[in-house]
Amino acid sequence: MPRLLRERVFRRYWSAQTVSYFGDEISTLALPLLAVLVFEATPAEMGYLTAAALAPNLLFSLLAGAWVDRYPHKRRLMILTDLGRALLLTAVPVAYVLDLLTMPQLYLAAFAVGTLAVIFEVARGPLFVSVVGRADYVEANTLINGSRAMSLVAGPSVGGVLVQVLTAPIALVADALSYVVSAYFLVRIRPTEPAPARGGGLALGAGLGFIARTPMMRALLLGTTTVNLFNFMFIALFVLYATQELGLTPGLLGAVLGAGAVGGLIGAALTGRLVRRFGVGPTLLAGFVLFPAPTLLVPLAGGPTPLVVGMLFAAEFLSALGVMLLDITVGSVQTALTPEALLARVAGARRTVNYGIRPIGALIGGALGSTLGVRPALWIATAGALAGVLWVAFSPVRRLRGLPDQAD
Repeated sequence: MPRLLRERVFRRYWSAQTVSYFGDEISTLALPLLAVLVFEATPAEMGYLTAAALAPNLLFSLLAGAWVDRYPHKRRLMILTDLGRALLLTAVPVAYVLDLLTMPQLYLAAFAVGTLAVIFEVARGPLFVSVVGRADYVEANTLINGSRAMSLVAGPSVGGVLVQVLTAPIALVADALSYVVSAYFLVRIRPTEPAPARGGGLALGAGLGFIARTPMMRALLLGTTTVNLFNFMFIALFVLYATQELGLTPGLLGAVLGAGAVGGLIGAALTGRLVRRFGVGPTLLAGFVLFPAPTLLVPLAGGPTPLVVGMLFAAEFLSALGVMLLDITVGSVQTALTPEALLARVAGARRTVNYGIRPIGALIGGALGSTLGVRPALWIATAGALAGVLWVAFSPVRRLRGLPDQAD
């Protein structure tokens, strides 16, 4: 067992995160399946449902960050948002059983669950520094991101089985239980939380201001936002390209995506070792390159089906490995740089920009795919994502050996 997991407080915090990640992934599959199987939703309605789930990230992240920094009990907020999501998801099958469920109710449920998820994630950062010592940031982020990687493959798989066995509405009850379990683990820890921020007003711009005047934070945000923009252009077109132009069956596509989960787990396991041997900066730069570079194999793919599957398998595996290097090191550096009084506001600012750019990237990808064709659009998306490394390569981040000191 990893050393941190032998510590009771961190183990419970990590367990809450792990279960919550699984709940998120089950919801991501179960709600759209409910819309398709029960209401035979149109493509436009599926777009509305996806937008309803994503919109809170753009609308509320800054406000949530400012409020959470001034609220003294971050753990309590996380517990309440877990229980709130459980209630919202339980209400959907209840309405279905009573024959009262409608598509607008699904939009509202997705929007409300997404809003509570924003508060949960923004509050997570300040609680993280309460249960993890500075010297353990990389190891702790490795364990948490390993759970996230596992949830990306196991969560939808479990969700698919639950929908198959229980039907989509009833599967949401099991999803709701995952949030109850997450709340249970959080109830059982009592860390000393950071003191609430002081001062008048919510200071909505404090997080963005801190990022703008801190060179390392600025470079990391610009780099990750560039990668996210082009990556979501890629994501918007990948399934369509793989199934219609390359002829992959759903089973083969699932195997390809499963390779990404394996790569993510290996990447999470390797990150700490690479940081100790080469330093934070070189490992982070490697993540910025290794995350987008393998996806160049996707528009290159062609020929016999085994060759196509092999190229996509390699692309997903190596890209997922790279994203773990990137996520773990970026998260650790950002946490180390940020003063405790600003953790939630900085998290809210980052989430507004990084998550806000994702639907924009998806829309651009769809537009380019419609006008230029899917393969040329994928070339643009994969090549453009590599530009994200330039923001960091010419910043002080590249010289980091260990974690930086806290910025003013």
